[in-house]
Amino acid sequence: MDGKMIVTVGVDTRTDVHVAVVLDQAGRLLATASFPATTRGYALLATWAESFGVVDNVGWKALAASAQGCCGPCPITG
Repeated sequence: MDGKMIVTVGVDTRTDVHVAVVLDQAGRLLATASFPATTRGYALLATWAESFGVVDNVGWKALAASAQGCCGPCPITG
């Protein structure tokens, strides 16, 4: 890795909006943001998360009804 920070992303899914956090390797909160629960929202979330560094892990807290659009291949690559 080219000196970029390694980060972990957590996402709490809801029906209309998903709330995401980015943590550094020590578990410190770097940022929090909300994104629409749409295909475009997932792309925005991925771009936002990757702006902090290399995404090593992604955790989704999801109820079946609120995560229908985000389950499948993860839009965030590390």
